[in-house]
Amino acid sequence: MAAVRTVLIALIAVLGVAFAWLAFEWSRSDTALAENPYGVPFELIDQNGAPITEAAFREKPTALFFGFTHCPEVCPTTLFEMDGWLRTADPDGDAINAYFVTVDPERDSHDILGRYVSNVTERVVGITGDPEKVRAMVKGFNVFYSKVPLDKSDPDGDYTMDHYAAVFLLNNGGRFKGTIAYGENTDVAVKKLENLIDG
Repeated sequence: MAAVRTVLIALIAVLGVAFAWLAFEWSRSDTALAENPYGVPFELIDQNGAPITEAAFREKPTALFFGFTHCPEVCPTTLFEMDGWLRTADPDGDAINAYFVTVDPERDSHDILGRYVSNVTERVVGITGDPEKVRAMVKGFNVFYSKVPLDKSDPDGDYTMDHYAAVFLLNNGGRFKGTIAYGENTDVAVKKLENLIDG
């Protein structure tokens, strides 16, 4: 009995140390997220074919959405809603930058992306580029995406993309400040953007 009690006490001590270490790591991660620019360095192109890097996300508060031009509902809806939110929160268009990063660079060339985005809004700039560089950038921003064949018997045929549907909010140093969820109440979304502008 004493041996069992000793083993239990040792196990509890080990678990306590493990939980303390995890708590420390989580708090350190949260601190890094709050203090450092979010994401990773990248070299891509915008919808006009001009070079763009992570520096664009640090010039002023930024709204950042990841999607693709063949998206049937989530992406066009979000772009349309972003246009309305931005016009309300930033009517002069000089306080917030907004970007749409493709998760499907094989199909979304800069000219296709440019036509797609500009058909919905002039307040958002599309970003694409070399597929490997785009994938590295998207992964570095911890954005989930997955290619899904439309016909499971033909994995090399036509496909769609599952992807994270929230809008990231970054402050004027590029640090993560929160998200706007897909389907977010309009007043709440606008307030989040106004708070982002106010710092």
